[in-house]
Amino acid sequence: MLDFLRGEGVSSRILSEIEHYRSFYGVGDSVRDRIPTPAYNYYGREIWEQAATTLLSGENLLLVGPKATGKNVLAEGLAAAFGRPGWDISFYINTDAASLIGTDTFSDNKVTLREGPILRCAREGGFGILDEINMAKNESLAVLHATLDFRRVIDVPGYDRIVLSDATRFIATMNYGYAGTREINEALASRFMVINMPIISGENLKKLLAQQFPTLKGEYAEQLSGLFQDIRKKCDSAEISTKALDLRGLLAAVRLTRNGLEAAQALRLGLVNKCFDDFERQLVEDLISVRLPGGLAREQMFTD
Repeated sequence: MLDFLRGEGVSSRILSEIEHYRSFYGVGDSVRDRIPTPAYNYYGREIWEQAATTLLSGENLLLVGPKATGKNVLAEGLAAAFGRPGWDISFYINTDAASLIGTDTFSDNKVTLREGPILRCAREGGFGILDEINMAKNESLAVLHATLDFRRVIDVPGYDRIVLSDATRFIATMNYGYAGTREINEALASRFMVINMPIISGENLKKLLAQQFPTLKGEYAEQLSGLFQDIRKKCDSAEISTKALDLRGLLAAVRLTRNGLEAAQALRLGLVNKCFDDFERQLVEDLISVRLPGGLAREQMFTD
């Protein structure tokens, strides 16, 4: 991951500090397998430098942005770059204080605490990735307040006070566009440094396609990148919803094509069929037909 960051042009001073951080804070054998190995890399030097500097300064990070801006990809990449075990903590309707901190359990003829992900992350000096934090219930947010501010403690009723490891950081993500989300309050927002995630550029999307599919011909990487930008423009102008604006779906469609499916069929599965309105589906089909010829096969798209 550090070699990738060097290739992206990230400041050598920041990389040196990350290397010092990795060597200074050890990782226990019991959680070493939690250090992520990202399937995708986030492209964008300025965002990497902002995010890394925030974490090196001991602050927590909030990544804000619309769909397909790479929030979770960056969060996972940061944990990998810093060599820290990661805990993915999703906030949904049933997430409460007990599921975050832990619950009482009976073991060896006594009541003990079965630690939740927030508590384990705090003890082990991990990176906690708080996914869609603006869907959290008030009960869950109350747990986070003391954890995320300068106190860096977790008070568990009936147990000792837990002080966070100096290595522990929390990276939250949020998207205002999803159903069930809401504004986060000022008290919670003040506990983060906030990065407004930019939309992936055509150039960076071509880099991502080249990394994932080294044998994809350059002309088709160009067309696929252009197709994704075309869909985004339709979304921005409110001609279609964001259902077809699915970067994971685009990458999966290219993977299906590499495995033998025609490109149009693969893109139908990865993008078009995620629209549930006939008019939207037809618009996306038209965008695909403009960019890629019908019957485009694996042999035409890939060099191997």
